Parts: sequence; C-alpha cells; structure tokens
Amino acid sequence: MGDPNGFLKHTSRELPIRRPVPLRLMDWKEVYEDFKPETLRTQASRCMDCGIPFCHNGCPLGNLIPEWNDLVYKDRWRESIDRLHATNNFPEFTGRLCPAPCEASCVLGINQDPVTIKQVEVEIIDRAFDEGWVQPVRASHITGKKVAVVGSGPAGLAAAQQLTRAGHSVTVFEREDRIGGLLRYGIPEFKMEKRHIDRRLAQMEAEGTVFRTGVNVGVDITADELRAQFDAVVLAGGATEARDLPIPGRELDGIHQAMEFLPIANRVQLGDLAEPTITAKGKKVVIIGGGDTGADCLGTSHRQGAESVHQFEIMPRPPAERADSTPWPTYPLMYRVSSAHEEGGERVFSVNTEEFVGVDGKVTALKAHEVTMVNGRFEKVEGSEFELEADIVFLAMGFVGPEKPGLLTDLGVDLNERGNVARSSEWATNVDGVFVAGDMGRGQSLIVWAIAEGRSCASAVDQFLEGSTSLPSPIRTTSAPQR
Repeated sequence: MGDPNGFLKHTSRELPIRRPVPLRLMDWKEVYEDFKPETLRTQASRCMDCGIPFCHNGCPLGNLIPEWNDLVYKDRWRESIDRLHATNNFPEFTGRLCPAPCEASCVLGINQDPVTIKQVEVEIIDRAFDEGWVQPVRASHITGKKVAVVGSGPAGLAAAQQLTRAGHSVTVFEREDRIGGLLRYGIPEFKMEKRHIDRRLAQMEAEGTVFRTGVNVGVDITADELRAQFDAVVLAGGATEARDLPIPGRELDGIHQAMEFLPIANRVQLGDLAEPTITAKGKKVVIIGGGDTGADCLGTSHRQGAESVHQFEIMPRPPAERADSTPWPTYPLMYRVSSAHEEGGERVFSVNTEEFVGVDGKVTALKAHEVTMVNGRFEKVEGSEFELEADIVFLAMGFVGPEKPGLLTDLGVDLNERGNVARSSEWATNVDGVFVAGDMGRGQSLIVWAIAEGRSCASAVDQFLEGSTSLPSPIRTTSAPQR
C-alpha cells in the first residue's frame, strides 16, 4: 500500500454531502454534491495492508479493491480504471446502486468505519468518462457465431458486452422502448441519472453490440425463430413478476404495484409524458414494503408533492448497530436511512395490512395491525388494530420470479422449486444452447450479482460456442444463496 499507516492517520470515514432536502426536492438530479479529489485520496489511503482482503470475497465480481484504492491514493487514475474495468463492466451503476457488501466485509470495519470503497469506485469511472479514457474495446477476431440476449438489464448488458468483445455477433432484445431494464425505468433519476446508461450504451454500440427495442421475445419473435436464428441464447429478462397483496379491497382504484408507478415518473423525466398518469401529488400515500423499491416510491412521492407518506414494513425495526446475527464479514442487519428517508415520511415497522377500505370503488384507507415474531412466524398483537387514511397505495414487496407465459413456456425450460429458470453450474438450461443469467435464474437480487452472473454466463456461452474461452468467470457455480 502507498501509505500503510493511512488507516491510523485518518480514522474518519467521509462521504459526499447530500444536497439540502428542500433544494433536492425541487429537482430530480442525483442527491450528492461533488467530492473533492484530495478528500477521496485520503479516504483511499485508509485501505490497509490487511494481508487477506476480505472485500474480495464480499464482492461477487471479485473487484481488485485494494489495488485501485492504492492507485487512486498515488494519483494514478488512468491505471485505476483499467483495474476496475478488469472485473466490472459497469462501475458507474454499481458505484451508485450497489449496497456495497465489499464494505461490510472490509477488514478495517472490524473495529473502525470501513473504507469508502463504493465512493472510490464511482469517482474512478466518472473521471474516466470525463477524461475520455472509456473507449470501445473491439474484438481482435470475429467468430461468425450469433448470440441473442433477451433482456437489457445489468445481467444482459454484461453478458452482451463480454460476448461481443469475444468476437461474437450479439443482439440484445428489449421489449421496452429503451435499453436498460430496471436501470432505465425502475431506478429513479435521483438515484442514477439516465445519462450514465446512455454513455455506456454508446460504447457498447461502437463495439458492435446490436440493440433491438420494442421487441417482446415470445410474441414478436417466437421461441423457435429465436433458436433458429441464433447459435446461443442468453435469458436475462429479470424477475419481473411482482409480489401482490391479495386481501379484501385489493380491487379498489388507487392501489398500484411500484413498477406501475416508478416507470411513469421516469418517463416524465425522459420527456415522454408532460405529467405522470399515476401521481402522489397532494395525496396521502401509503407504501407497503420497506426495502429499496419502497424507498424509491418514497423519494418519488416527495418530489411529486405528496401530502403525507407512510411506509409500512412487516419486519421489526433493525438495531442501530450491526446485529449479532450478522457478524463481520457478513452483510450487517442494521437500521439504515436512505436519502429518501431523510426527505420525510413516516416509517412504520412490525405492521401488517389486512384490508383496503374504499368509497365508490376508490381506496380511502387501509386497516392494519401490529405483529410480533414468535418461533419464526408473525403473530397479530391483539388490540393493536388501526385504520390509516390513504388516497393512493403502492405495493413494493419485491418480486416472486420471472414471467412464465410466453417465452419461457414456449422454450420449454425447466424451473426450480422457487419458480426461477433452472440452470446447471455452467449457466445452461435444459434446452440446448439456451443459458440464463441474473434474476431470471437467481431470483430477485443485487445489481452486483446480476453483472457477475452476466460475465460468468458469457464465459460459459463462449466455451459452448468455441470449445474454449479466455473470458473471466467471477462466479464458478450457481450455488450461492438466493435472496
């Protein structure tokens, strides 16, 4: 390390300052202010010569974190982006959206605040784009093999970029009108501005990847046609079937899945719509689901001018510090405050919604009660019933797997016990030449897992087509626990 005593000299972890809440609620730009390069170098110097860098194990991509921390500290930025791109196709996405399991497993984190790994990562890639260092990486030879990638989220894009660079002719199919999957229409602009997607897609197009939008594979092109036209197929359509809440009153107007609400807000920012067709403006909002998607609905509701927002979570409030059940180097269970939570609203834990109430076919309130955990099961707390007014409700309870009718049914791929596409340790389905990566096979998970699986799947496809491969495979098996 450039400064082996850096972690002793600089014990404070520093991150960019979030813009004042009243200011950032006036726009949809990312919430953070610029981070001074000298401050970043100081933070990078905290990366200690720990001997065994557990951050490598914490990151599914196997990012060479100590190496690029050291290079940033030494002001060798040009080399740092090469180290970063060696393991991660899209650090501009992970640096903004990943919950950073690498930081949770940082050795310094045993008794101090961990290194600001994620911030160093995003500063490296943003500088690389600004300096013009991110250039197309064209294949040194062309194989003549054709690969179809179905889905343009992080898993599909990672697989496509790797396979294009290996010399294959790659076409990415996306049923929406723009490339990006949930990155494009599920992630609000204030968490990641869409210009970051567009500049990476420009690189991929220059490398030779072909993008076809507005194509619903399984409808606009049949499964048989897909297999006939391509030598291999990568399924990367994600886990898009949302978990529902089938309780009395679910049919009332004003109750929406999060992924009905968030894409509309993004389309307004993209200029497709003048006003959102589903809006929280002036309304009493209830969000059911306490995870990241719920927080995205929260921040979006604030910016649209909601009168009030309550966010329900059935789980109990996590402890302020790392829970004993998640010791280092595991990802800690602890209470977190996102930028959206900072902006207002009320978080309600240990609560279960039992009925939606409405007037003239429209939701006006919901009935709920508190719960407690007994022997691993939720039990109602007697006498805790309450009713809360609600003009609009967003269901943000996660996803239960990929959509089955259409492509998956027509292909005849096997499903596992959780309803995801079954795959071998080599990412192959039971259908010859058809592979799967990301949430479609893993189930709902993290962006960093999606990219890692896309890269590994690309390696397996290249091996299938060519008999050998030089593409890296950060994940050797698919036996990692699903989320």
